[in-house]
Amino acid sequence: MSQLDTLRLSEVGERRYAVHQPAEPPEGRDVVFSGQLLGQMMTASAEASGGAKDIRSVHAVFARAGTYSQPLEVEVDHMHAGRTWASDTVTAVQGGKLLSRAVVLMNTVDGDLIRHGPRMPDVTEPEALEPGPGLAFPGAELRAVPGEATVEGVPVQRTWHRYAPGVATPTANQAVLVWATCGSLIGLAFRPHGDVVDIADAHRTISTGVIAHTAHFLERFDVSQWLLVEEEATKAAVGRVYGRGRVFTRDGSLVATYEQDSMARAAAASLDASRSL
Repeated sequence: MSQLDTLRLSEVGERRYAVHQPAEPPEGRDVVFSGQLLGQMMTASAEASGGAKDIRSVHAVFARAGTYSQPLEVEVDHMHAGRTWASDTVTAVQGGKLLSRAVVLMNTVDGDLIRHGPRMPDVTEPEALEPGPGLAFPGAELRAVPGEATVEGVPVQRTWHRYAPGVATPTANQAVLVWATCGSLIGLAFRPHGDVVDIADAHRTISTGVIAHTAHFLERFDVSQWLLVEEEATKAAVGRVYGRGRVFTRDGSLVATYEQDSMARAAAASLDASRSL
């Protein structure tokens, strides 16, 4: 199976699609990765609407863990479709059970009436850095940027991201990028607390998982070019983690933002690392 097969859908009914599962679980456990589901639900929304509009935002709640060992389908329900805006609800279902539901907002791309945006951070260029590990779309490259570990007590990190082969459509570019926005905020929140927790204990003695994720796409971008992902684990408390991020093109344009609510709490008993959420 090719890397892009995870974004290819098979139509099995009216606005209902079977998704292709990756050959290897990205987290090394039998729980469908939230970034994968987000990308697939966005792809289904674009497919059902004929790709007439760009996705502006997606907000998903992950209610139940999915498995890689069973078929998984996504269903699209059109809420509204006008000349400028459109919206869908997209539901991921497995074995008759609801896994996740997303609200997808789409729009046409208009010319500028006004334009401004934040300044991109001054960081080391990606060519001066070595590839490193991390959760990203299969075949995508991540390069961590050295710098401050915390800002005003909040853990932060910056990472260059690129999927060199590139993809053909605006939605596919968004789906590749969104995969890389889901998998690191919990671990980032753990970093300042190494004296009391270890991320290696996640899914064993610590129960963790992404519960909700929102991404906003502000302009088109090309994932075959370097993108700077800047994120912070803003708040950790009461067994939860809230984090957020921004994505810049190399020339300094802000093209996406995201926010995440996650769970991070002590488990009442030892967990099965292959299955826990």
